[in-house]
Amino acid sequence: MFPQIMLKLARWAITSISIVTSGYISCGPFVAQKAVADSPPPNVLMICIDDLNDWTGFLGGHPQANTPHMDRLARQGRSFANAHCVVPVCSASRVSVMSGVAATTHGSYELGPKYEELPALTDVPTMQRYFKDNGYYTLSGGKVLHHDFQGRLAADIDSSLGRATSPRPRNPMNRPDNWSGAWDWGAYPETDAEMADLQLANRAAAALHQDFSQPFFMSVGFFRPHVPLFVPPRWFGLYPTDALILPNIPQSDLEDVPPDFLDINDYAVAPTHAEVLRQGKQRGLTQAYLASISFVDHCVGILLEALESSPHADNTLIVLWSDHGFHLGEKQHWAKRTLWEESTRVPLLLAGPGIQPGSACLEPASLLDIYPTLVELCQLPGNTHLEGLSLVPQLKDPTTPRDRPAITSSYFGNHSIRSRDWRLISYADGALELYDHRVDPDEFHNLAKDPQHRQVREQLAEWLPQEAAPEFKARSERFRARAK
Repeated sequence: MFPQIMLKLARWAITSISIVTSGYISCGPFVAQKAVADSPPPNVLMICIDDLNDWTGFLGGHPQANTPHMDRLARQGRSFANAHCVVPVCSASRVSVMSGVAATTHGSYELGPKYEELPALTDVPTMQRYFKDNGYYTLSGGKVLHHDFQGRLAADIDSSLGRATSPRPRNPMNRPDNWSGAWDWGAYPETDAEMADLQLANRAAAALHQDFSQPFFMSVGFFRPHVPLFVPPRWFGLYPTDALILPNIPQSDLEDVPPDFLDINDYAVAPTHAEVLRQGKQRGLTQAYLASISFVDHCVGILLEALESSPHADNTLIVLWSDHGFHLGEKQHWAKRTLWEESTRVPLLLAGPGIQPGSACLEPASLLDIYPTLVELCQLPGNTHLEGLSLVPQLKDPTTPRDRPAITSSYFGNHSIRSRDWRLISYADGALELYDHRVDPDEFHNLAKDPQHRQVREQLAEWLPQEAAPEFKARSERFRARAK
């Protein structure tokens, strides 16, 4: 287990679908002939998970997390243990991943604009479109883009696997009356078969057993562990509430933190930490989140087992990622949107042909890197719009240094710079936070004002975006009003 994970754990306290093939479709300058290779181009299975933080076995974020299928995938390929989102909220993060373009270029820093509404992305093909234009058959289901592939993006997908919603009880089960209905949880429904994620996994599994006349690119997006945290009873049974390990949350943790993000819950629908404690709901929410993680791990397992028994087992790249992290009380915060580790750090796994199993990579990685990595692995022509870096060097050797940190932005003007060992947070008003992850993985001690660390602070600050695109607000204002 990695040293920083050991440090973190030490601080925890008990407290059938029919597939219709199609030909190549042209889209202007993006079509190019693939280089002739001795073997057929690899297929791609992309698994997107919503709101999953590092509470997995392979990342060690929670000592009780039961995720055998994702853990096995990590052992079969490469885990990027220091991977971070571009924006710590659903729609903007997914727009960034599918475009390969950072928020500081496309201008979406919050819930709101659809991919096709952002002027900066007018000529930027989604990952699915780019693969389709270069000979791939595209399938997609569940939550991949926040607003799905609509409008001009609808033709990016050749075959839909569907996008449904799991049933919810008519009456609240566990939330206090003054909390948003999204923040409800409980052991519901009775069976896995009633869950939309399970149904999607089965449809995707059936599709994986089809024959294709082209290589395929399949995107599967699971909703859990996004709130509301409803999963069947057997998953709750894995985590008895009286035996749960809760995060260590010092009362004094925020004393050295600037106030910029302390009122984030005034905007978002999440409860405050004080409310969670006052209502006695910390253990219930923690249990529901862990149960939801184990349920989605089961859905991942269905996909992996289907692929292994399919004709495509030896020629399919697998990439698994989550759109952003999630706080369960750490730094006295719940949900996302912050620039701290719990909100930005995400699972990122790659496995498949040409990727040798091995140690996790501790170099910084960004979700922006997925697009260029897959382009290189599949030997597609270069896409000049992409702003990430290919992870192929680290797939070959996890110790290969990266020449840039992972950059995360939340709301306009606020940025996090995450290197291998350090995190610098810079707020729009000039306030700073600096954390040394070699000795402080929980980010308890803000070193921004410590003169001994001036040099590292200044080196990280050189990566701060200097000309970030202003926030595109055409839809985000409506979302903001709705959330209040």
